[in-house]
Amino acid sequence: MNAAEIHVEVAPELAVFVPPARRTGAHPLGVDGVSTLGHVIESLGVPLTEAGTLVVDGREVPVSHIPSAGESVLVRPVTRPQRVPGAPLRFLLDVHLGTLARRMRLLGVDTAYESTDIGDPALAARSAAERRVMLSRDRGLLRRREIWSGAYVYSTDPEAQLRDILDRFRPGLCPWTRCTACNGLLREATKEEVADQLEHGTHRSYDVFAQCRSCGRAYWKGAHHEQLEAIVERALAEFAG
Repeated sequence: MNAAEIHVEVAPELAVFVPPARRTGAHPLGVDGVSTLGHVIESLGVPLTEAGTLVVDGREVPVSHIPSAGESVLVRPVTRPQRVPGAPLRFLLDVHLGTLARRMRLLGVDTAYESTDIGDPALAARSAAERRVMLSRDRGLLRRREIWSGAYVYSTDPEAQLRDILDRFRPGLCPWTRCTACNGLLREATKEEVADQLEHGTHRSYDVFAQCRSCGRAYWKGAHHEQLEAIVERALAEFAG
């Protein structure tokens, strides 16, 4: 074995990030005696947001560990449910995750979302300033050191995305309390208070309304309510409590 090599094995859950030839078993990797283990792991393609316990020759080490020639490294996935320092648990989603953002808000999860591409530096800065978990499928964004906390969204399917995030972080669920448009909190409203937003048929057919305290948008149990109710019921059945 080359004097400047270590052997690295990644858990199956993280195989998606590494080249196919490295997805099973331990493989040699050159080290320079200076770079941290965290840097080495990222060089393989694994964002540190996805790396859990790092085991070197049977002992746990931090990402700051400097690997030495001959060491065997195992990269485990993040333990679920994942605990995030600080409170409350809040999220920030990038421009590509609009449907997931709306579904998380539907469940009452504090979810900020940028509907335009404001760029990675601005997203990372907002994550840090507001202490929000950055959710993205952009590995480069998740590698930015200034983000407060982050997680890779593995699926492209909104339903699978929601289940994965709820399983990973187990946020408290309080359905029907947030505006799906702006993330503001909802309050009960009278028909008169939201009358200017109602078409004639809606005004005649519905009597129970809510309104966003932030943007003023009105809500009622309209044509899509059964579909939204199904999303809520599935989430509560699996993840409530």
